[in-house]
Amino acid sequence: MTTATAATLQSSLVELIRVTSTVLPADVVRALESSRSGEAAGSNAKYALDVISCNIGLAKDKSQPLCQDTGSVLFYVHCPVGYDQLAFTDATIAAVKEATVKGYLRQNSVDSVSGTNSGDNVGPGAPDFHFHQWRRDYVEVTLMLKGGGCENVGAQYTLPDPRFGGRDLVGVENALLDCVLQAQGQGCGPGILGVCIGGDRASGYAHSKVQLLRTLDDSNGDPVLGALEERIVAKANRSGIGPMGFGGNTTLVGCKIGKLNRVPASFYVTISYMCWAFRRQGVNLSLSGEIGEWRY
Repeated sequence: MTTATAATLQSSLVELIRVTSTVLPADVVRALESSRSGEAAGSNAKYALDVISCNIGLAKDKSQPLCQDTGSVLFYVHCPVGYDQLAFTDATIAAVKEATVKGYLRQNSVDSVSGTNSGDNVGPGAPDFHFHQWRRDYVEVTLMLKGGGCENVGAQYTLPDPRFGGRDLVGVENALLDCVLQAQGQGCGPGILGVCIGGDRASGYAHSKVQLLRTLDDSNGDPVLGALEERIVAKANRSGIGPMGFGGNTTLVGCKIGKLNRVPASFYVTISYMCWAFRRQGVNLSLSGEIGEWRY
C-alpha cells in the first residue's frame, strides 16, 4: 500500500467513524419514530422517545457523538484476495486515534487490570477486527460502535433448562424473552436483539453481533427464524417494560436471529443486546481508499 493510498484510506476511515458516531442509520430512525408515534401522549414512554429523537437530531446537526459512551470499536472488513490487511490495520488504528483527538470517539478504552485509560482508544483488542476475503475488486468496511451499557445485558443460555424448556424453538423463544425481562429497560432501551442459535460459546457471541449488521426492516432468509423474530418483538412489546423501563409499548424495535451448526452435546442461545443508539455504518472503498458508496 502506497503512502498516498494509506493517507486516503485513513481519511476515509475517519469519516466513517464520524458518521457512525453521530448519525443513526435511516432504518433505525424510522423504527424509533414509528415507536414514538405509538406511545400515549403525556406518558413517560413518549417523553423518553421524544428526548431520544431530540438527541438524534442534535448529534447529527452538531456532528457530535450520540452518547457519552462511544463503545467498543468493531470493524467488519471484506477485502479482495491478496489485499494488505496489515496495512489496513495500521491505517485504521491511525484513524481511530485521529477520530479520538477530534472528539468523534470518547477516550473509552482502559486496561482491564490497571484501569489506565490509553487515551486514544487503542490497546489489546481495541479496535476489534473481523477480516473476510472475497472475490470482488473493492473493500467493504462496516463499523459498529457497541456501547458498554447494552453489552452488559447481553446473555448466553444453555438448553435444555427447566426454566425455559428443551432444545427447540420453544426453549429458544423463552430464553430470549427472559433476556428482555432481566434487562428491565437497562442497556438504554428500546433495544434490538442480535441472536445466534447454536455454535459454541465464542462463535455464538460473534455471530449474534453479526446479526446486528442487518437492517431492521429486512426479511430473514429463513421463514421459521423470521416468524420467531416477529414473535419476540411483539411479545416483548406487550411486556409493559417500555423505553428505559419507564413502561409503554416499545421495549424492542428489532430482533435479528441467525444460526450456526453445533455439536450434539451442547445447545447455546446467545444474545447481544443493542441500545437505541444503534451505531452501525459501512462504506465500500476503492482499492486506493476512496469512499464509493455508503451502505446504510
